Amino acid sequence: MKAFIHSRRFVIFLFLLPAAFFCILYLVAPIPISAYYSFFDWRGLNQGRFIGWENWKRLINDRVFWLSVKNNFKLVFFSLITQIPIGLILAALLSSKIKGSRLFKVIFFIPMLISSVAVAFLWRYMYDPYFGLINNFFRLIGLDRFALDWLGDPGLAFYSVVVATCWQYIPLYMIIFMAGITSIPEELYEAAKIDGATSFQTFWRITIPLLWPTIVNAAVLVIVGSLKYFALIFALTGGGPNHASEVMATYMYVKAFTEMRMGYGSTISFSLFMIAFTVSVFFLYITNLRKNSRW
Repeated sequence: MKAFIHSRRFVIFLFLLPAAFFCILYLVAPIPISAYYSFFDWRGLNQGRFIGWENWKRLINDRVFWLSVKNNFKLVFFSLITQIPIGLILAALLSSKIKGSRLFKVIFFIPMLISSVAVAFLWRYMYDPYFGLINNFFRLIGLDRFALDWLGDPGLAFYSVVVATCWQYIPLYMIIFMAGITSIPEELYEAAKIDGATSFQTFWRITIPLLWPTIVNAAVLVIVGSLKYFALIFALTGGGPNHASEVMATYMYVKAFTEMRMGYGSTISFSLFMIAFTVSVFFLYITNLRKNSRW
Protein backbone atom coordinates (compact mmCIF):
# COMPACT_ATOMS: atom_id res chain seq x y z
CA MET A 1 0.00 0.00 0.00
CA LYS A 2 2.81 2.38 0.91
CA ALA A 3 4.58 1.67 -2.37
CA PHE A 4 1.32 2.41 -4.24
CA ILE A 5 0.93 5.77 -2.48
CA HIS A 6 4.49 6.72 -3.32
CA SER A 7 4.07 5.64 -6.94
CA ARG A 8 0.81 7.61 -7.19
CA ARG A 9 2.51 10.70 -5.80
CA PHE A 10 5.26 10.25 -8.37
CA VAL A 11 2.69 10.11 -11.19
CA ILE A 12 1.00 13.25 -9.85
CA PHE A 13 4.40 14.95 -9.71
CA LEU A 14 5.07 14.02 -13.35
CA PHE A 15 1.74 15.52 -14.45
CA LEU A 16 2.42 18.72 -12.51
CA LEU A 17 6.02 19.03 -13.69
CA PRO A 18 5.33 20.69 -17.11
CA ALA A 19 3.01 23.29 -15.55
CA ALA A 20 5.52 23.95 -12.76
CA PHE A 21 8.33 24.30 -15.31
CA PHE A 22 6.53 26.92 -17.39
CA CYS A 23 5.34 28.70 -14.24
CA ILE A 24 8.91 29.01 -13.00
CA LEU A 25 10.20 29.93 -16.46
CA TYR A 26 7.68 32.69 -17.24
CA LEU A 27 6.46 33.88 -13.80
CA VAL A 28 9.21 33.30 -11.25
CA ALA A 29 12.49 33.50 -13.17
CA PRO A 30 11.82 36.96 -14.71
CA ILE A 31 11.79 38.51 -11.22
CA PRO A 32 15.48 37.93 -10.35
CA ILE A 33 16.44 38.47 -14.01
CA SER A 34 14.80 41.93 -13.95
CA ALA A 35 16.61 42.71 -10.71
CA TYR A 36 19.90 41.66 -12.32
CA TYR A 37 19.49 43.75 -15.48
CA SER A 38 18.42 46.79 -13.48
CA PHE A 39 22.11 47.30 -12.74
CA PHE A 40 23.07 47.41 -16.42
CA ASP A 41 22.89 49.85 -19.27
CA TRP A 42 21.43 47.21 -21.57
CA ARG A 43 19.95 48.00 -24.96
CA GLY A 44 18.77 44.45 -25.68
CA LEU A 45 21.25 43.78 -28.50
CA ASN A 46 24.44 43.40 -26.52
CA GLN A 47 25.56 42.09 -23.16
CA GLY A 48 25.16 45.46 -21.50
CA ARG A 49 27.45 47.60 -19.38
CA PHE A 50 27.36 47.39 -15.59
CA ILE A 51 26.45 50.80 -14.15
CA GLY A 52 25.57 49.92 -10.55
CA TRP A 53 22.78 51.96 -9.01
CA GLU A 54 22.52 54.52 -11.84
CA ASN A 55 19.19 53.20 -13.11
CA TRP A 56 17.75 53.31 -9.60
CA LYS A 57 19.00 56.87 -9.05
CA ARG A 58 17.42 57.87 -12.36
CA LEU A 59 14.18 56.15 -11.33
CA ILE A 60 13.99 58.05 -8.03
CA ASN A 61 14.26 61.36 -9.89
CA ASP A 62 11.94 60.35 -12.74
CA ARG A 63 8.83 62.54 -12.57
CA VAL A 64 6.89 60.44 -15.09
CA PHE A 65 7.57 57.26 -13.12
CA TRP A 66 6.13 58.74 -9.93
CA LEU A 67 3.17 60.02 -11.91
CA SER A 68 2.61 56.47 -13.19
CA VAL A 69 2.83 55.15 -9.61
CA LYS A 70 0.22 57.71 -8.54
CA ASN A 71 -2.05 56.68 -11.42
CA ASN A 72 -1.64 53.02 -10.49
CA PHE A 73 -2.75 53.64 -6.93
CA LYS A 74 -5.67 55.74 -8.16
CA LEU A 75 -6.63 52.83 -10.41
CA VAL A 76 -6.41 50.47 -7.41
CA PHE A 77 -8.65 52.76 -5.36
CA PHE A 78 -11.34 53.22 -8.01
CA SER A 79 -11.24 49.52 -8.90
CA LEU A 80 -11.75 48.51 -5.27
CA ILE A 81 -14.69 50.85 -4.70
CA THR A 82 -16.42 49.86 -7.96
CA GLN A 83 -15.52 46.32 -9.01
CA ILE A 84 -15.91 44.67 -5.58
CA PRO A 85 -19.22 46.33 -4.48
CA ILE A 86 -20.90 46.16 -7.89
CA GLY A 87 -19.73 42.60 -8.45
CA LEU A 88 -21.02 41.64 -4.99
CA ILE A 89 -24.42 43.27 -5.55
CA LEU A 90 -24.84 41.67 -8.97
CA ALA A 91 -23.85 38.28 -7.54
CA ALA A 92 -26.42 38.61 -4.75
CA LEU A 93 -29.16 39.64 -7.16
CA LEU A 94 -28.44 36.92 -9.71
CA SER A 95 -28.08 34.25 -7.01
CA SER A 96 -31.61 34.98 -5.84
CA LYS A 97 -34.47 33.25 -7.59
CA ILE A 98 -35.43 36.06 -9.94
CA LYS A 99 -36.91 35.55 -13.36
CA GLY A 100 -34.37 35.57 -16.18
CA SER A 101 -31.32 35.29 -13.91
CA ARG A 102 -29.63 32.75 -16.20
CA LEU A 103 -29.92 35.08 -19.18
CA PHE A 104 -28.55 38.01 -17.18
CA LYS A 105 -25.61 35.88 -16.00
CA VAL A 106 -24.63 35.25 -19.61
CA ILE A 107 -25.14 38.89 -20.64
CA PHE A 108 -23.16 40.32 -17.72
CA PHE A 109 -20.27 37.91 -18.27
CA ILE A 110 -19.80 38.80 -21.96
CA PRO A 111 -17.30 41.69 -21.30
CA MET A 112 -14.97 39.22 -19.57
CA LEU A 113 -14.92 37.04 -22.70
CA ILE A 114 -13.65 39.89 -24.90
CA SER A 115 -9.91 40.50 -25.17
CA SER A 116 -8.55 43.66 -23.58
CA VAL A 117 -7.44 45.06 -26.94
CA ALA A 118 -10.92 44.53 -28.40
CA VAL A 119 -12.45 46.21 -25.34
CA ALA A 120 -10.07 49.13 -25.83
CA PHE A 121 -11.14 49.61 -29.48
CA LEU A 122 -14.80 49.28 -28.49
CA TRP A 123 -14.49 52.02 -25.90
CA ARG A 124 -12.35 54.16 -28.19
CA TYR A 125 -15.22 54.24 -30.68
CA MET A 126 -17.66 55.00 -27.86
CA TYR A 127 -15.46 57.84 -26.60
CA ASP A 128 -14.90 59.34 -30.07
CA PRO A 129 -15.62 63.09 -29.71
CA TYR A 130 -17.40 63.34 -33.08
CA PHE A 131 -18.94 59.97 -33.90
CA GLY A 132 -18.89 58.22 -30.52
CA LEU A 133 -22.01 56.77 -28.94
CA ILE A 134 -21.58 58.70 -25.68
CA ASN A 135 -21.27 62.18 -27.20
CA ASN A 136 -24.01 61.52 -29.75
CA PHE A 137 -26.31 60.45 -26.92
CA PHE A 138 -25.68 63.71 -25.05
CA ARG A 139 -26.30 65.70 -28.23
CA LEU A 140 -29.49 63.77 -28.88
CA ILE A 141 -30.97 64.71 -25.51
CA GLY A 142 -29.81 68.32 -25.75
CA LEU A 143 -26.85 68.13 -23.35
CA ASP A 144 -24.18 69.24 -25.80
CA ARG A 145 -22.02 70.66 -23.03
CA PHE A 146 -21.38 67.09 -21.82
CA ALA A 147 -20.09 66.00 -25.25
CA LEU A 148 -16.41 66.06 -24.32
CA ASP A 149 -13.08 64.80 -25.64
CA TRP A 150 -12.97 61.86 -23.22
CA LEU A 151 -9.56 60.50 -24.27
CA GLY A 152 -7.94 63.71 -25.49
CA ASP A 153 -8.51 65.77 -22.34
CA PRO A 154 -5.75 65.13 -19.75
CA GLY A 155 -8.29 65.72 -16.98
CA LEU A 156 -10.69 63.06 -18.31
CA ALA A 157 -8.50 60.43 -19.96
CA PHE A 158 -7.58 58.55 -16.78
CA TYR A 159 -11.17 58.32 -15.54
CA SER A 160 -12.31 57.19 -18.99
CA VAL A 161 -9.79 54.37 -18.73
CA VAL A 162 -11.11 53.48 -15.25
CA VAL A 163 -14.66 53.14 -16.60
CA ALA A 164 -13.55 50.81 -19.41
CA THR A 165 -11.44 48.73 -17.01
CA CYS A 166 -14.22 48.30 -14.47
CA TRP A 167 -16.72 47.44 -17.22
CA GLN A 168 -14.50 44.57 -18.32
CA TYR A 169 -13.60 43.14 -14.91
CA ILE A 170 -16.77 43.52 -12.81
CA PRO A 171 -18.15 40.27 -14.32
CA LEU A 172 -15.10 38.36 -13.09
CA TYR A 173 -15.76 39.27 -9.47
CA MET A 174 -19.47 38.74 -9.95
CA ILE A 175 -18.74 35.10 -10.87
CA ILE A 176 -16.31 34.71 -7.96
CA PHE A 177 -18.90 36.00 -5.47
CA MET A 178 -21.67 33.89 -7.01
CA ALA A 179 -19.51 30.81 -6.47
CA GLY A 180 -18.99 31.86 -2.85
CA ILE A 181 -22.71 32.47 -2.28
CA THR A 182 -23.60 28.98 -3.53
CA SER A 183 -21.42 27.53 -0.74
CA ILE A 184 -23.48 29.28 1.97
CA PRO A 185 -26.03 26.85 3.49
CA GLU A 186 -29.58 27.64 2.38
CA GLU A 187 -30.81 26.86 5.91
CA LEU A 188 -29.28 30.10 7.18
CA TYR A 189 -31.36 32.18 4.78
CA GLU A 190 -34.48 30.21 5.60
CA ALA A 191 -33.92 30.75 9.35
CA ALA A 192 -33.38 34.47 8.79
CA LYS A 193 -36.59 34.66 6.75
CA ILE A 194 -38.53 32.92 9.53
CA ASP A 195 -37.12 35.42 12.06
CA GLY A 196 -38.45 38.26 9.92
CA ALA A 197 -35.13 39.55 8.55
CA THR A 198 -35.33 41.78 5.50
CA SER A 199 -33.33 41.11 2.33
CA PHE A 200 -30.84 43.82 3.26
CA GLN A 201 -30.40 42.45 6.79
CA THR A 202 -29.86 38.95 5.41
CA PHE A 203 -27.30 40.26 2.94
CA TRP A 204 -25.48 42.31 5.59
CA ARG A 205 -25.59 39.80 8.47
CA ILE A 206 -25.21 36.50 6.62
CA THR A 207 -23.90 36.89 3.08
CA ILE A 208 -21.11 39.40 3.68
CA PRO A 209 -19.65 37.79 6.86
CA LEU A 210 -19.60 34.33 5.30
CA LEU A 211 -18.19 35.73 2.05
CA TRP A 212 -15.46 37.71 3.81
CA PRO A 213 -12.57 35.36 2.86
CA THR A 214 -13.75 35.45 -0.75
CA ILE A 215 -14.02 39.25 -0.64
CA VAL A 216 -10.47 39.51 0.70
CA ASN A 217 -9.12 37.23 -2.04
CA ALA A 218 -11.01 39.19 -4.68
CA ALA A 219 -9.62 42.46 -3.29
CA VAL A 220 -6.08 41.09 -3.55
CA LEU A 221 -6.77 40.16 -7.19
CA VAL A 222 -8.06 43.69 -7.81
CA ILE A 223 -4.98 45.26 -6.21
CA VAL A 224 -2.44 43.13 -8.04
CA GLY A 225 -4.34 43.36 -11.33
CA SER A 226 -4.67 47.14 -11.11
CA LEU A 227 -0.98 47.58 -10.31
CA LYS A 228 0.19 45.55 -13.29
CA TYR A 229 -2.60 46.42 -15.73
CA PHE A 230 -1.34 47.11 -19.23
CA ALA A 231 -3.19 45.92 -22.35
CA LEU A 232 -6.39 47.97 -22.26
CA ILE A 233 -4.67 51.18 -21.18
CA PHE A 234 -1.93 50.88 -23.79
CA ALA A 235 -4.40 50.13 -26.58
CA LEU A 236 -6.86 52.83 -25.47
CA THR A 237 -4.61 55.81 -24.71
CA GLY A 238 -0.99 54.62 -24.84
CA GLY A 239 -0.55 56.34 -21.47
CA GLY A 240 -1.45 59.75 -22.84
CA PRO A 241 -2.30 62.46 -23.33
CA ASN A 242 0.81 63.95 -21.74
CA HIS A 243 1.16 60.87 -19.45
CA ALA A 244 -2.27 61.57 -17.92
CA SER A 245 -3.20 57.86 -18.02
CA GLU A 246 0.33 56.50 -17.72
CA VAL A 247 0.77 53.51 -15.40
CA MET A 248 3.92 51.62 -14.44
CA ALA A 249 3.36 48.81 -16.95
CA THR A 250 2.87 51.15 -19.93
CA TYR A 251 5.84 53.28 -18.88
CA MET A 252 7.99 50.16 -18.55
CA TYR A 253 6.95 49.02 -22.02
CA VAL A 254 7.82 52.37 -23.59
CA LYS A 255 11.24 52.52 -21.96
CA ALA A 256 12.13 48.89 -22.63
CA PHE A 257 10.67 48.21 -26.08
CA THR A 258 10.14 51.62 -27.70
CA GLU A 259 13.24 53.46 -26.50
CA MET A 260 15.16 50.13 -26.20
CA ARG A 261 16.44 50.99 -22.72
CA MET A 262 16.10 47.45 -21.40
CA GLY A 263 18.11 48.08 -18.26
CA TYR A 264 15.93 50.99 -17.19
CA GLY A 265 12.80 49.07 -18.20
CA SER A 266 13.96 46.18 -15.96
CA THR A 267 14.35 48.67 -13.11
CA ILE A 268 10.76 49.84 -13.55
CA SER A 269 9.59 46.22 -13.87
CA PHE A 270 11.27 45.11 -10.64
CA SER A 271 10.03 48.17 -8.77
CA LEU A 272 6.51 47.30 -9.99
CA PHE A 273 6.91 43.80 -8.54
CA MET A 274 8.14 45.14 -5.21
CA ILE A 275 5.28 47.64 -4.94
CA ALA A 276 2.63 45.05 -5.86
CA PHE A 277 4.08 42.48 -3.45
CA THR A 278 4.37 44.96 -0.58
CA VAL A 279 0.86 46.36 -1.04
CA SER A 280 -0.67 42.87 -1.27
CA VAL A 281 1.08 41.62 1.87
CA PHE A 282 0.13 44.79 3.77
CA PHE A 283 -3.51 44.48 2.68
CA LEU A 284 -3.67 40.83 3.75
CA TYR A 285 -2.11 41.74 7.10
CA ILE A 286 -4.63 44.53 7.71
CA THR A 287 -7.64 42.40 6.71
CA ASN A 288 -6.46 39.53 8.93
CA LEU A 289 -6.17 41.93 11.86
CA ARG A 290 -9.69 43.19 11.17
CA LYS A 291 -11.05 39.65 10.87
CA ASN A 292 -9.47 38.57 14.16
CA SER A 293 -10.73 41.63 16.00
CA ARG A 294 -14.23 41.36 14.50
CA TRP A 295 -14.84 37.67 14.77
